[in-house]
Amino acid sequence: MNGYPPLAERMRPKTLQYYIGQKHLVGEGAVLRKMIDSRTISSIILWGPPGVGKTTLARIIANQLQRPIYVLSAVSSGVKDVREAIEKARKTKFFNSPSPILFIDEIHRFSKSQQDSLLSAVEEGVVTLIGATTENPSFEVISPLLSRCQVYVLKPLEKDDLLELLEIIQKADVVLKEKEIKLVEDEALLQYAGGDARKFLNIIELLVNAEAGSDTIEISNESVTSNLQQNPAQYDKNGEMHYDIISAFIKSIRGSDPDAAVYWLARMVEGGEDPKFIARRLIISASEDIGLANPNALLLATNCFEAINMVGWPEARIILSQTTIYLATSPKSNSAYMAIKSAQELVQKTGNLPVPLHLRNAPTKLMKNMGYGKSYKYAHSFPGNFIQQDYLPEEVKEKELYSPQQNPLEAKVKERLDRMWGKE
Repeated sequence: MNGYPPLAERMRPKTLQYYIGQKHLVGEGAVLRKMIDSRTISSIILWGPPGVGKTTLARIIANQLQRPIYVLSAVSSGVKDVREAIEKARKTKFFNSPSPILFIDEIHRFSKSQQDSLLSAVEEGVVTLIGATTENPSFEVISPLLSRCQVYVLKPLEKDDLLELLEIIQKADVVLKEKEIKLVEDEALLQYAGGDARKFLNIIELLVNAEAGSDTIEISNESVTSNLQQNPAQYDKNGEMHYDIISAFIKSIRGSDPDAAVYWLARMVEGGEDPKFIARRLIISASEDIGLANPNALLLATNCFEAINMVGWPEARIILSQTTIYLATSPKSNSAYMAIKSAQELVQKTGNLPVPLHLRNAPTKLMKNMGYGKSYKYAHSFPGNFIQQDYLPEEVKEKELYSPQQNPLEAKVKERLDRMWGKE
């Protein structure tokens, strides 16, 4: 567009004043805002999906704290690059001065040896590490490094955040401020953006380019959809379709369509996806979508993760295919997912209710005298290893959180529970 950088790059903010979203981290009184305002920052890892401001936030922190920043991408950098960056930081750090910032994008792609090379520099304060990752750091970052960093979760941008961004670009962008942007409908724009500011800006830029000779750009559901269908590659800059494909993959398994599930698996395999990423999603699906309808699904998915670590590509694709087909063709139940969801909502609503006295541990005489453990009935001392008694706090003792669903295994579970608890 007239020799200018892409819109997403042109609109990258340099201060918190223009940073959109993540109020839980950088809003007034929030944890990162306090660090920045106090001009102190510890080593941190920013975890969140693409396009939510991880890289931008790291640069803003360095800018507002007036510290040198060294930027590495785990995709293209090796141990040699890490050591060179650390050595540069060591030379620029003066006595008692704050540490330079070392920002590593996609830190989850660093191998164990690459992450090991960071340890001493972080521990000695040669650099303050800011890592960005789209993957759960608990799985992808080695424990010694993780223990030296605070992890902060960034969320997808809300509708209001993206619409605020649209207002800003109309006023501030060097190209778009010369044009009139009419937002006729926002459903398709927001749906395709999916909380990702980069996708959002890419779509806007795509629409502007499509109407290059016009001073008025009209955004409607039809204009967004038709332009994206004609320009899928332009929409999918930086591989963001990665998240759309894993979504289609899991939904195909949930929908019991093995053909579609294997197709999306093949798309990921051909695209060079990390097999561990796929296997972790299979483990989650095995519990969330299949659950108690077929408990063996979780065992197979867990074994799949172990197996692909043993054999690697290309044979790992066969193991992933077997597991995918097994999960897709299994009976489905989300009762375990719904049970913990309901239980968490109940806890959030009722707070820390006291444990009933008869269920409390009584390791001391004083506790026994206070009634701890009194009247507790040991289930194994009764016929069938069962005796009816209350296990929930008094205030919620009638609450049912687990509801067996209509599949052969859970039908038997329901029948047994109803018989034991006298609900027949």
